[in-house]
Amino acid sequence: MDEKTMVNDILSSVKASLGSYQTAISETENMSLRQTLQQIRNNDESFQYELFKTAEAKGYYKPAAPASITEIQDVKNSVQQ
Repeated sequence: MDEKTMVNDILSSVKASLGSYQTAISETENMSLRQTLQQIRNNDESFQYELFKTAEAKGYYKPAAPASITEIQDVKNSVQQ
């Protein structure tokens, strides 16, 4: 397996785990456990962002083009209605 494939696989896995942590956090009543899960999630988010920046710098990942002002305003308008 080449580096690009491994990096993209890790990014996908971390993205999936972030969703799972969010679900667990929202369903956890025990404050100590909730805080622990939030800290783990925060650490994973930081790790994911650093890995994303590395992948982007190496050309492994190319994000979508930025949205135009008009596209942003259209989304804002649709959400506010």
